[in-house]
Amino acid sequence: MYEAQPHDLVLLVTEEGHRYLLELEPGREFECRAGGVAHDELIGERYGSRVMTDGGRWIALLQPSTFDLIMHLRRRTQIVYPKEVGYLLLWMDIRPGKRVIEAGTGSGAMTVALVRHVQPTGRVYSYEMREEFQQIARRNLERYGLLDWVELKVRDIAQGFDERDVDSLFLDVREPWKYLKQAQAALKGGGFFGSLVPTANQLIHLIRGLKNAGFIGSEVKELFLRPYKVNADRLRPEDRMVAHTGYLVLARAPCQSASLPPAVDELPQLSRAELLVRVIELLRGFTVTKARWRRRRHRPVRYH
Repeated sequence: MYEAQPHDLVLLVTEEGHRYLLELEPGREFECRAGGVAHDELIGERYGSRVMTDGGRWIALLQPSTFDLIMHLRRRTQIVYPKEVGYLLLWMDIRPGKRVIEAGTGSGAMTVALVRHVQPTGRVYSYEMREEFQQIARRNLERYGLLDWVELKVRDIAQGFDERDVDSLFLDVREPWKYLKQAQAALKGGGFFGSLVPTANQLIHLIRGLKNAGFIGSEVKELFLRPYKVNADRLRPEDRMVAHTGYLVLARAPCQSASLPPAVDELPQLSRAELLVRVIELLRGFTVTKARWRRRRHRPVRYH
């Protein structure tokens, strides 16, 4: 349908660029700086139309994008912003039919993006420790009509995930390195792992943990977004920009049966005598190798 219907979630944009997200309800009125307009005047209008307000200014009627849904989310927690969301969706191969785990539901910003991309045949499993936060996310998902594709679970993920062989897993928790074993158990071999951490201290812990857990092809990204003033006569960047919001940490899951090298803190403890024997063996091997290299180096060249 290209015409606005009752109970549609719509985006209204004013001449000045102010944006408003609302549900159309017959008999209600919408008021903003540009003036007021009745919902009944918007119902039946084609998307992309401009409607005049009682203040003599126009307001455009549009269908909201995933970006609009995230930015107008009702929230009490920090959210994953669109500049990171877009990269994560591409890198983690989020598309229709995929099964995805998210840990750290928060207000549901990342959940909304995941659901919009796995529909109509995929599924999102979202875990959150604090029930009050997940209730906010539930209301947001209900408002956006996305709840049917999500399973919301209140649980400490230290207990593990219920799902197995999922395609992708995203950790948005304070100490993600503590839950890598649980993540690996839930992911299929070669599955996509993603996480977002705001500080370098967390980043160091996480990349060490991924290496010790045997994850493949770890990457770290930091994204910056600089908007511009849209004026053809005076085109220039905005005075402010969204710079650091977090580090993206990305990797692929190893096969469950893959054997891992021991982590540094898991190496056997050697006595002084054993350590001395190991060092002597290493030096002896190095000396023999060096002597052979010298003999080859000074061997005369024979011409036939």
